[in-house]
Amino acid sequence: MKSKTVSTGLEAKQNLPVKSKLRENIEAIAIAVILALFIRTFIVQAFKIPSGSMQPTLEIGDHILVNKFIYGVKVPYLGNTIVPVKDPQHFDIIVFRYPEDPDKDFIKRLIGVPGDTVEVKNKRVYVNNIPVEHDVGVHSDSHVLSGRMNPRDNFGPVTVPPESYFVMGDNRDNSYDSRFWGFVDKKAIKGKAFIIYWSWNSEAFGVRWGRIGSLLK
Repeated sequence: MKSKTVSTGLEAKQNLPVKSKLRENIEAIAIAVILALFIRTFIVQAFKIPSGSMQPTLEIGDHILVNKFIYGVKVPYLGNTIVPVKDPQHFDIIVFRYPEDPDKDFIKRLIGVPGDTVEVKNKRVYVNNIPVEHDVGVHSDSHVLSGRMNPRDNFGPVTVPPESYFVMGDNRDNSYDSRFWGFVDKKAIKGKAFIIYWSWNSEAFGVRWGRIGSLLK
């Protein structure tokens, strides 16, 4: 009886054109770039702290990660939420597009949500006429400025509009925030800061090892 030849598939594989190493590398790089852009756009993004408006919570030279998914999936650049997850909460540390210059990103602590009435009296923050007891804000200047001169120490009351938020820096006497320029639109919020992954002290030219891995509250 004549045996029938069964193909193992190896012959066909051997006849296939050999993919060039250059093409393989280009495809691998393209996939890595697409994945990185997807993660950066929708999942998590890294930011560096350039100023002291959030001290002592965030120091100049801290590098942080921001959760971009926690407030829902948004259309890039437009800010419209297409997959809602949760709304920003009191005391979240948020990164957002600066209302007076959307090309810049700001980071502040969320003090007032839509419908809240926010007021500052002699440096003390009140939300809905109740003093904020869990306030992490610090003051470096003992002088109290009149609200007629400057809104830093005496401000409001104001009611937060729908789809808007009132934010302040933890370094209360040295923060340019909602007391000066108004509210943050919900569409402008990029995400919630949650961890310090690197910290560099340029003045001492050294790493702040104790800050690395610190969760932000």
